[in-house]
Amino acid sequence: MTTSHPVLGPEGPIRPTAASPDPAPIRAVLFDFSGTLLQIRSYAERIHAVLGEQTADAEVDRLLVGLEAGLADPEVIRAQQGRDVSARAHRHAFTTWYASVPALAPHADALYDQLRTPHHWMPYADTEETLGRLAHEGVAIGVVSDIGWQLPPTFAHHGLDRHVSAWVHSYEHGTEKPDPLLFDLACGKLCAAPQETLMVGDNPYKDGGAAGAGLRSYVLPAGATPGCRRGLDAVLSLVRDSRRESRPSR
Repeated sequence: MTTSHPVLGPEGPIRPTAASPDPAPIRAVLFDFSGTLLQIRSYAERIHAVLGEQTADAEVDRLLVGLEAGLADPEVIRAQQGRDVSARAHRHAFTTWYASVPALAPHADALYDQLRTPHHWMPYADTEETLGRLAHEGVAIGVVSDIGWQLPPTFAHHGLDRHVSAWVHSYEHGTEKPDPLLFDLACGKLCAAPQETLMVGDNPYKDGGAAGAGLRSYVLPAGATPGCRRGLDAVLSLVRDSRRESRPSR
């Protein structure tokens, strides 16, 4: 589905546009993956998994401090550029960061492989409920993720894949959100127009950028604890409200 978007200046569209219609009811919802529907288990758990459960908590904490410091390492920063445009770039970005901590360098590939292993991921407590209710109400669901591998096996492991009808993985298209291409592809797969689609994520730039492709967007605060309730009930409210507002008055 190809769409054209008005060119905007600082105050609005540069060329005159037709009068905007009332907002369309939401027929499709696109979700980000990590930090929105599921979250990887804690770094402490992951480090214990590769170093052994006997590793002292003080040592794990020291390694976590190292990972935090590594985020400012110039080599790590360079590795993040274009991280999600290919599987190779994605692996390189993460393993470079893990290896910035000398004690974790021999385990960098193992830590990365955890990302690709379904049982290391935890759905948020309200993920299943939200997806199930949306599907029951006839809302088409897609996942649009900046990622370096296929997501269906992870969703299948947690019994969530049955709700998802479209997958768009950034690495398969050589680009990253908020490129409108990714959102347009997902809308096309769901046979929904951008104005009928809501994007839900946790990154104001990447997921909120769906608005540049003509979608509505809803951005959750980042940093939620794995396994907690994510606040996804708000998505149901937005969908239902859009449908009520589109009904003709009697």
